Amino acid sequence: MSQPTPAASLSCSALSFSHPDGTEVFDGLSLSVPRGRTGLVGTNGSGKSTLLRLLAGRLHPSAGSVTVGGHLAYLPQNITLDTDLRVEDALGITERRTALRAIEAGDVSEQHFETVGDDWDVEERALATLGSLGLGDVGLDRTAGQLSGGETVLLRLAALLLERPDVLLLDEPTNNLDVFARRRLYDAVESWRSGVLLVVSHDRDLLERVDRIADLRAGTVSWYGGGWSAYEEALATQQEAAGRMVRAAESDVRRQKRELEEAQIKVARRQRHNKKMDAQRRAPRIVAGEHKRSSQEAAGKLRGLHEDRLQEARERLDTASEAIRDDAEIRVKLPRTAVPAGRTVLSVRGLRPRFGTLRDGELHVQGPERVALVGRNGAGKTTLLRTLTGELEPESGEARTFVPLRFLPQRLDVLDDSLSVAANVSRLAPGTTDNEIRSQLARFLFKGARAEQEAGTLSGGERFRAALAATMLAAPAPQLLMLDEPTNNLDLASVRQLTSALGSYEGALVIAGHDLAFLESVGITRWVLVGEELTETTAEEVRELLDPGAAG
Repeated sequence: MSQPTPAASLSCSALSFSHPDGTEVFDGLSLSVPRGRTGLVGTNGSGKSTLLRLLAGRLHPSAGSVTVGGHLAYLPQNITLDTDLRVEDALGITERRTALRAIEAGDVSEQHFETVGDDWDVEERALATLGSLGLGDVGLDRTAGQLSGGETVLLRLAALLLERPDVLLLDEPTNNLDVFARRRLYDAVESWRSGVLLVVSHDRDLLERVDRIADLRAGTVSWYGGGWSAYEEALATQQEAAGRMVRAAESDVRRQKRELEEAQIKVARRQRHNKKMDAQRRAPRIVAGEHKRSSQEAAGKLRGLHEDRLQEARERLDTASEAIRDDAEIRVKLPRTAVPAGRTVLSVRGLRPRFGTLRDGELHVQGPERVALVGRNGAGKTTLLRTLTGELEPESGEARTFVPLRFLPQRLDVLDDSLSVAANVSRLAPGTTDNEIRSQLARFLFKGARAEQEAGTLSGGERFRAALAATMLAAPAPQLLMLDEPTNNLDLASVRQLTSALGSYEGALVIAGHDLAFLESVGITRWVLVGEELTETTAEEVRELLDPGAAG
C-alpha cells in the first residue's frame, strides 16, 4: 500500500515482487530516490519498468511498501490515446475551460467557481506547456487522431506537467520521438527543478542531463553521481579494480594449489621414508602401526590445512568475479558482404511513396556507404524504407537495389515465435549446415542450448539479437542492410552489442533513426533529412536544428 506523506519524496522498503509464472524480480529491495533528476538504467529484464509500475502503484508488491510524498505522475512506456479524444480532454482541463467560459458569459453559479478553484489561468498554462514541448501549433480543440506517435507522447507528458507533480516517473520517454521532439523532452528534463524525477531510459543524450544514475542489477540498485559519461567513467574504474582483484585471487588460487600439491608430495615422501625405516629396524607390528597412524593423522591435518586455504582462495575468487560485468559483445565477420567502393547499391529516382511528406525523392548509394535517414515524426521514414525494400509500391518513381538486401523492421517480425533461434536462421538461410549456423550464432551470443530457445520466450534484448542474427546470416549474405529505429526499446548493453556487430559489417547500411549518439557511433557517412524531398545534411546541422548554437 502506498503511504502518502507531505514533502516530495519517493522510497520503497523491503520490496518483493514476482511475475505470475513465479519468476522473481525483487526480493527485499529498499531504496530512497533523492530529489532532483535520476536516470534508472539496467539490462533488459532487470526490472526497470516493473519497478516504476510498483512505485506508481500500477503493480502491487508481494511484500514491502512504497512511500510517496506529494502528488505522483507516471508516463508509461506504451501510450495509446483514443483517436477521438480532444487535446483539452487529454490534458484534463475540459471541465475547467467550460466553467471559465460560463463565468465569462455571466453564469455566476457556485459550481463553476468550485470547478475552477484557483486555476484561473489553466488555459494559458496549458498552451504554454504545449509550446514548451514543441506543440504550440496544436490547438486545444484538435483530436488525438490528428497527432503523430511522438506528438502523442509529448501531449501525455504535457498533461502530467500540468498536474504540477511532486514526483514524476518517466519510462523510456524518447522512444518513437524524432530528433526535434527529443530536444523538447530534453529541455523539459533539464528544466525540472523541484521534487523527484525518475526516468528509465537508454537514450545517452537524455541520461547526460540527469543529476545521478541508479544502476539496477540483480535486484539491487547502485548509485553514481553525474550523468551518463560520469557513470561510464566510474564504472570503468570499478571494473578495472575488479579485474585486478580477480587476477590477484586467481594468482592466490594457483599458489594454494601449488602448496597443496607440494604438501601432498612431502607427506608421501615422509610416509615412504618412515615405512622404510620401520622395515630396516624390524620394528614390531604394533609400533609400525602406531607410526603409520601418527603419520596419517599429521598428513591429514596438513592436507586439511592446505585444502581449507585453497577453498578460501576459491571463495575469494568467486566473490571478486561477481563484480566483473558480463558485457559480452557481438563479434561477427560475415563472408561475401563486402561491397566494392564504386559499385551502385541503391538507386532512387523521382520517388513518391504512398504515405508521408516525400514528393520527389532522389538518392544513390554506392559501395559500403552508411546512410542515416532522419526527420520529424510523420515524415515517412518507415514508409520510405518499406518502399525501398519493395514491401510497398510507390505512388510514382522507382527504387532499385543491385545487391542482396535485408530489412530489419521496428516490429522484429522477421522471427517465427514458435521456432527456435537456430531454426529461424535456418529458415532464412536454406542450404546452410546446422554446424555453420550454430558457429555463427555463437558469435551473436547464442551458444549451445541457447540456440535452441524458442523465439517467443526471448527477452527484449535477446529477441533483437536473434532478429539481427537471422537478418545478417540470411542467404544470400546481405550486402545492403536496412534498419528501422533499431535502438528503440534496447538497453544500453544491447545498443553496444548492435554497435559492435555493425562495426564489423562490411556492406552498405541505411538506418532510419532518432538516436544521434548511436548513429554517430556506427560511423554514418551520409546524413539525409526526410521531408518533402531527400536533403543531404550533416550531424552538426541536425544537432543545430535540435539546439541552435550548440553544434559549434
